[in-house]
Order: sequence, then structure tokens, then C-alpha cells
Amino acid sequence: MLNCAVIMGRLTADPELRQTPNGVSVTRFTVAVDRGYVRAGEERKADFITVVAWRQTAEFVSRYFSKGSMIAVQGSIQTGSYEKDGVKRSTFEIVADNVSFCGSKSESGNGGAPRAQDMAPASFSNGSVDDFSAIADDDDLPF
Repeated sequence: MLNCAVIMGRLTADPELRQTPNGVSVTRFTVAVDRGYVRAGEERKADFITVVAWRQTAEFVSRYFSKGSMIAVQGSIQTGSYEKDGVKRSTFEIVADNVSFCGSKSESGNGGAPRAQDMAPASFSNGSVDDFSAIADDDDLPF
């Protein structure tokens, strides 16, 4: 079975780091993801997707991301349900496995397209920060 979700968008608010009673770090945040299709004469629409990050990933997100930051999230979809006032409601969220920088808030004047100089050279995956180095020319590519 496969349950994999990948989204990229902007945080709608500053992530707030919390601790469970057992001291485990957790943060819940919402990512605004633009839809790819726009009908003529209409404004671009976005989906607002809830993401939950745990432990070191939660600490990384709360430390380095803020409202308006572009973020890429890879994780799994988790659904649930609850009842409120006699009405059964469903929940949908992504549990983050990996998060990555995608640019800065300052690129919003660039139509949202990332600029090379704004790209951050790090991502967080399973408790480590990966460093990347620039490739000078195509001769350095391994394929």
C-alpha cells in the first residue's frame, strides 16, 4: 500500500511549537497551495491543507519558517472523524516526514516563481540537515 503526499505552498500563520505531556515536540500549521488551473476571468484559487510535524521536524519548522514562508512538505495523509453537536465531521491532514525550504517571502513580487538566489540549500529529513553544493557545469552531472 502507498500513502504519500507532496505539497508546496505558503504558511498561512507562524507555526507554534507545543509539547505533549510526555515532552514530544509537535506543531500544526496550514499551507496554502495554489491550484494549477485557473478559468478565464477568475482569480487563482488555493487549497488550505493542515500539516502536522513531530519531534525534530516540528522543531525545525517552528525555528526556520514563519507566516508567508514557502515550504515543501512530503508525508502521508491521515484522516479521522469526530462528532460535534450531533454532527459527524471528518478531518484530513498531512503528517510530515520531510520538509524543505523553497524560497523566501520576498519572491512574492516575482509572481511566486522562485529565484535562484533566494533558494535555501537545505532540507530536513529524518532528523538531519542535508547540505547541497552547486554544480558548476553539466560535466559534473553523474548522468
